[in-house]
Amino acid sequence: MIYVTSDLHGLSLSKLKELLQKVNFSDNDWLYILGDVIDRQNDGGVEILKWLLEQSNVQLILGNHEAMLLSCDFVFNEITEESVKNFGKEQMELLNNYMLNGGDVTLKALKKLKDKSPDTVEYIIEYLKEAPLYETVTAGEKDFLLCHSGLDNFSPEKAPEDYTAEELLWAWPEIDDRYYDDIITVFGHTPTMSYDHKSKGKILKTDTWIDVDVGVPYGNNPCLLRLDDLKEFYS
Repeated sequence: MIYVTSDLHGLSLSKLKELLQKVNFSDNDWLYILGDVIDRQNDGGVEILKWLLEQSNVQLILGNHEAMLLSCDFVFNEITEESVKNFGKEQMELLNNYMLNGGDVTLKALKKLKDKSPDTVEYIIEYLKEAPLYETVTAGEKDFLLCHSGLDNFSPEKAPEDYTAEELLWAWPEIDDRYYDDIITVFGHTPTMSYDHKSKGKILKTDTWIDVDVGVPYGNNPCLLRLDDLKEFYS
């Protein structure tokens, strides 16, 4: 079975594992996390990142929050108040933008981890650098395109590889937007409650796309969508 979730934003690893146990997730199954594991609450998702390093059947697709963290990877050379003073204007703007988007908890947790195990932090950064922007999979005789935010500047003539990182990381689809007719696009990034209050905390499906960002950092329970039969699971 193939499952997807997205935008966990600092969810505790134990809660993610509880959700996976609910569906009897095994070595024969596959999980795609559609970006934004990190930031905003708790340890900023660092425990999940450490867990991801050890999983052979779980794939993180890059989200805009991971991209923002990578744009600030210069802080891992030496995370001290003195080094921050030496950052250039562009670096400070990147860092401030990331902090304003909830990156403070992640940076603090990574600094703590770096003090204990600098190699682990290095492995995490390399893992994020290698994370794909999208994946295409087939399940239940249906084809799916998995990405973080949907497809900005969509055109049915454009193949997935024709989209830029920005178009895959920062799209904000309208409810009446249509994507490919022969492939279901699954994404997160836009909390479903942004479309309709009735969708708060729930997966939102249209005939060409599915949004699985149920708004975890806003107090909603995380979800799994099983692609094989489009069944939804909530913790």
